[in-house]
Amino acid sequence: MESPFNDPHVAAVFAALPAPLQPPLLALRTLIYDVAGDLPLGETLKWGEPAYRPRAPRTGTTIRINALRGSTTHYALYVPCQTNLIEIYRDLYADHLSFEGKRAIILNAADPRPEAILRHCVALAFGYHSDRRART
Repeated sequence: MESPFNDPHVAAVFAALPAPLQPPLLALRTLIYDVAGDLPLGETLKWGEPAYRPRAPRTGTTIRINALRGSTTHYALYVPCQTNLIEIYRDLYADHLSFEGKRAIILNAADPRPEAILRHCVALAFGYHSDRRART
């Protein structure tokens, strides 16, 4: 189920996306909210991109989503490069996902979205700090 936009600036970013990228990015936004479930989630702009983070302190890290700069066919799910999330994602899903450095999962709008894999990646990000405390 799609969540309404509470921030008109976030809504404006989605409205300004290239037409081929609007549906997959809106679907990715819906997936993020679905994974969050009852977890209170903040939606804002960070660096001009839609950003999502659990509101509870020290639980999860921020996810950003947006079109790749200058592209009408590719988009990305970004995580902070200071985390080891991309390393974890690579270990788990190198055969299924494309990556950019230590910060992004790259997706092609023409390809089927790997729904279950992206759900797991989002869940790992939203539990990142909680999971780290449990391991120490």
